[in-house]
Amino acid sequence: MTTTSAPQTRGGARVAVQRFGTFLSGMVMPNIAAFIAWGLITALFIDTGWVGQNGPVEGWRWADSRMLGGGEGPDGTVWTGLVGPIITYLLPTLIAYTGGRMVNGVRGGVVGAVAAMGVIVGAAGTIMFLGAMIVGPLAALILKYVEKLWEGKIRSGFEMLVDNFSAGFVAFFTALAAFFWLAPVIKAVTDALGGAVGWLIDNGLIPLASIIVEPAKVLFLNNAINHGVFTPLGSQQVVTDGKSLLFLVEANPGPGAGLLLAITVFGVGAARATAPGAFIIQFLGGIHEVYFPYVLAKPVLIVGLIAGGASGVATNAIFQSGLVAAASPGSIFAVLIQTAPGSHLGVILSVVISAAVTFAVSAVFLLAGRKRDLAREAAGEGGLDAAIARTEANKGKSSAALAGLRGGDVAAASEAAGAAAASGSLTDTKQISSIVFACDAGMGSSAMGASVLRNKIKKAGIEDVAVVNKAIANLDGTADLVITQQQLTDRAKAQNPDAIHVSVDNFMNSPKYDEVVEMVRRQHGDA
Repeated sequence: MTTTSAPQTRGGARVAVQRFGTFLSGMVMPNIAAFIAWGLITALFIDTGWVGQNGPVEGWRWADSRMLGGGEGPDGTVWTGLVGPIITYLLPTLIAYTGGRMVNGVRGGVVGAVAAMGVIVGAAGTIMFLGAMIVGPLAALILKYVEKLWEGKIRSGFEMLVDNFSAGFVAFFTALAAFFWLAPVIKAVTDALGGAVGWLIDNGLIPLASIIVEPAKVLFLNNAINHGVFTPLGSQQVVTDGKSLLFLVEANPGPGAGLLLAITVFGVGAARATAPGAFIIQFLGGIHEVYFPYVLAKPVLIVGLIAGGASGVATNAIFQSGLVAAASPGSIFAVLIQTAPGSHLGVILSVVISAAVTFAVSAVFLLAGRKRDLAREAAGEGGLDAAIARTEANKGKSSAALAGLRGGDVAAASEAAGAAAASGSLTDTKQISSIVFACDAGMGSSAMGASVLRNKIKKAGIEDVAVVNKAIANLDGTADLVITQQQLTDRAKAQNPDAIHVSVDNFMNSPKYDEVVEMVRRQHGDA
């Protein structure tokens, strides 16, 4: 078993964007439940919601809906409702707290939340997700560096006093700074971004976003775009329009579904055999990562994804349809639940049309290269494109091929991997009782991989071995073995250097899992 990843000779900018996106998703993803709750409240209780006073179904209208959605009561009283305060105050504060906690623990989270109130109130009228993402971690970082000035110099018995007042003063000054200085800047930036997106929508150019989004997804750069841009701007649009198509630019399950269906019909070898199962996981479960290896094995298929994604966005723009909150994960069920009243036709068509377009375009490329693919399959060649070999190995070839192999002999790599697994060298280095699957957000693909390995360990009759999934940023050094996709292994090593690190090419079905199970079984058998 190898515990190394591909050399980081290139892709420095990509890795930097990945890390930035991971940090953004680390602030947003833990709070997705709050976004979903707000979306449901919005869909139901605003004036045009399902039970609102001017809702689409008269029989569902609820006389007291304005008390929850906000509006003017029969006696002229204005009710604030839940919709406005949640998105204006609660969600940005949660994001700031989470970001501060990532930087400096709970105390950093508290300071970040207080500082966020400065930017929230200072930019009245603008939803301050972007400001919260900046000021929360920044305030926690300031606290961290300020407290280093007297670290180890406080007399015994005064630690709590100093800690509480230092955090209080930092929160005080950062909140004031955010109110007077940062809020106007962030408000201007947010308004400019919103205006740019609005201009694209008004001029029918928003489908062009798929040219950036679809390749970014395959390269694991989507978090920076989705959580840094689309979620904040989409939420702002919901406040004014009751819905936003921006939530479906990245999360639309249609393009991935169309690609996997095309491979199911026109693909070859293991890709064709595994695509139907991947389709179920992607379309119903919302785990989009499962189709990435197929694209990386045949990069020209990205054209089909771009065409399908742009078609879906264009459909929503034509029908003026959208969601009321982020659909996370990007499952068809999550999409339908978050669809705004009156938008179901447009949203469903956007999924169907994007899938159909991706299917058609991908089919053309698959048929055009079918003879070549069959020849490579018969020759036992991996079919791995050299330009992306450092990221993914072609699925379904030599079962023990090293995940990070680039331009080498697959058969030799397989033999070396088998020898390393049989040697038991890892068994002697560390007793395994805690296994962590780590990815950017700690959800989705890592949860799926953890479930697969957990079942294998259970079938092997092994007990007292915990298998969990986490975000890389949340690795705390307690894991005995960490499993990551190969392009993320170096970052996991930096977070948890004392663990055994295993790189896999695909969380769905890796031969490394059997090696891990055998290693743990030998340990427990020897105990």
